[in-house]
Amino acid sequence: MSTIRFDSTEQYYATSSLVVGYALCSSLLAVINKFAITKFNYPGLLTSLQYLTSALGVWVLGKFGFLHHDPFTLDIAKKFLPAALVFYLAIFTNTNLLLHANVDTFIVFRSLTPLLVAIADTTFRRQPFPSKLTFMSLLIILGGAVGYVATDSAFTITAYSWAIAYLVTITTEMVYIKHMVMNLGLNTWGFVLYNNLLSLMMAPMFWVLTGEYRDVFAALRANAGDWFEPVSFTAVSLSCLFGLLISFFGFAARRAISATAFTVTGVVNKFLTVVINVLIWDKHATPFGLVCLLFTLAGGILYQQSVTGPPREPIASKQTGDEDENDDVEDDQGKTVSGKHVSV
Repeated sequence: MSTIRFDSTEQYYATSSLVVGYALCSSLLAVINKFAITKFNYPGLLTSLQYLTSALGVWVLGKFGFLHHDPFTLDIAKKFLPAALVFYLAIFTNTNLLLHANVDTFIVFRSLTPLLVAIADTTFRRQPFPSKLTFMSLLIILGGAVGYVATDSAFTITAYSWAIAYLVTITTEMVYIKHMVMNLGLNTWGFVLYNNLLSLMMAPMFWVLTGEYRDVFAALRANAGDWFEPVSFTAVSLSCLFGLLISFFGFAARRAISATAFTVTGVVNKFLTVVINVLIWDKHATPFGLVCLLFTLAGGILYQQSVTGPPREPIASKQTGDEDENDDVEDDQGKTVSGKHVSV
């Protein structure tokens, strides 16, 4: 009896540690990325460093036996390339959005994705029209977003252009790329490796297309060899580290707790992100804008409730001793991690 109690207590603390780790990483990630892009004003280079950290981290941890990932092969890489391209664009537009807008604006636009996904599913994939509860939740999300945009004192064409670009790319990824990638049979860490390694390979092309390489070289020449700036280094390091940690804790927490508990944790994380963002600096929305943001998040909660089905019997888990490793992981920004970090 004492052994059983000890094992239960040990499992409780292990699960709690995973949930707390996920909550901290998830709620802090958007704020840390905003801090990083504010201090290190090179979105393409920042995302490349994040890709490098995640890909290298997965490879090293795999070598030491802490995780298992699918081997990198040219054949799978060719099939995966369209998914990696959309992933790169989603991260790239996300980072530029955080550069030109506050975290609240990012959360509002990210919260709009269920509405666009529902429209795309109904229009292009011939899915059934949303139920009344789902439709009402989508209207609440839309109303909150419209109210936020209408009263946003920091509204700029540049910021909202990046917001729309991010919304389009992340919706495309959620509607199409997920299904394409799942057919490749990759496990979650294989997904992380392919996503980040292929994105890292594509990064130089975007440096040239956007002209960012000129800004980087100009800054290097201007600093005359004094390239190390402690605050920028700390911000970028934290962004890269938390990007890798969110992949680990998100995946591990999803396996350790029920889907409902994971969803509730994700919702709480969004509220924590808003609270942290308001408390630490002045880069946030007006009071009315925050109310609209809360309405948008409330619509998101209602949406999750309307589309969550009854719990499935864990037959597959009993047979394989594992859960479906291809399930997506939702991070703090609600962005489907799909085994990736978000600066998202």
